[in-house]
Amino acid sequence: MTLVSIEGNLLLLAQPLLSSCPLALSSGCQNAPPDGSQTNLNRQSFASCLPNGEAEFLCLGLSIKVVGMAPAPPVVLTIAGFDPSSGAGISADIKTIAAHDCYGIACITALTVQSTRGVWQILPMDPKVIAATLDELASDFDIESVHIGMLANEDVVLAVAEFLTRRALPHVVLDPILKSSSGSALLDPGGIRRMVQQLFPVAEVVAPNLDEALALTRLPPAESGESTAQAVDHMREAARHLHAIGAANVVVTGGHLEKAIDLLSFTASRGVEQEVFKAERQKSTSTHGTGCAFSSALACHLAHGRGLPEAVLLSKAYISAAISNAHPLGHGTGPLHHLYRMNQPRRPTKIVSEAEQVHSRN
Repeated sequence: MTLVSIEGNLLLLAQPLLSSCPLALSSGCQNAPPDGSQTNLNRQSFASCLPNGEAEFLCLGLSIKVVGMAPAPPVVLTIAGFDPSSGAGISADIKTIAAHDCYGIACITALTVQSTRGVWQILPMDPKVIAATLDELASDFDIESVHIGMLANEDVVLAVAEFLTRRALPHVVLDPILKSSSGSALLDPGGIRRMVQQLFPVAEVVAPNLDEALALTRLPPAESGESTAQAVDHMREAARHLHAIGAANVVVTGGHLEKAIDLLSFTASRGVEQEVFKAERQKSTSTHGTGCAFSSALACHLAHGRGLPEAVLLSKAYISAAISNAHPLGHGTGPLHHLYRMNQPRRPTKIVSEAEQVHSRN
């Protein structure tokens, strides 16, 4: 008897054989006769047997053993606007999530008219539709992390905040998008106020860029031509103010600076600790949506169980590679290559646990 072990669901493969070929079932199958005698099973009985034991097709001399379904990937929910050019927003988030071996589900907060050349029009979604979508997804999937991007207005912020407060989902990453890179406002003043009041308390990580961090904390904007040291000082000060208004953990990104610098400020048992991540800035026009991709990647690494410092480091490395592998698309600021890993050989990954877990809302 030839034994074939296959990972997955063999019901569809085996079904055509059931009507003509008797089965002998191993003791691992709940439908197997105690004496091991032959039996014919219908579709339902055979389905219940496959996950638990071994089935022999006697007339073929073939034994099939199910060794288990492939493990399901972590589910990451992204709540953001739709960019039809797919450089940012929901469609870019889904690509980023897929690139990190997670399964992406989405709730659109606003439709936009935009391209690589800028944002021209914004149409916020009905908050009732957003609330219904989020509840439906949460009732159907085991969500491992949440990414929040563009929220458009106060009503949308309230709908999202109510959902997250009630559901208490793990690993909420908030990218507080205030303006597009072309200068268009993406959240109204009431929405900004509500975001700080109601989303900061439920977020595990708040990840603004430096300009957003300074605006949220009402600190003076950074001046052009500042040195790297001055920029880091501004990041540290902004992070301290963000903690003071409710952010548990903060990542201030500065990819637009002379050097690509990110600051992680997190709450540990010894108090607030800060860590700086530096990289050379790449000369590229393919940087549309870097903030969306970074925060989405961060949510994915948290969903995989990685600690926050490691998640920031890996997300930063992903953005650098996605920029360097980008294609020249569009006539403005082009998109990253979110799926650059598709044509690269896969490497085994190992989750590195932090010696001390940073503060979590969960």
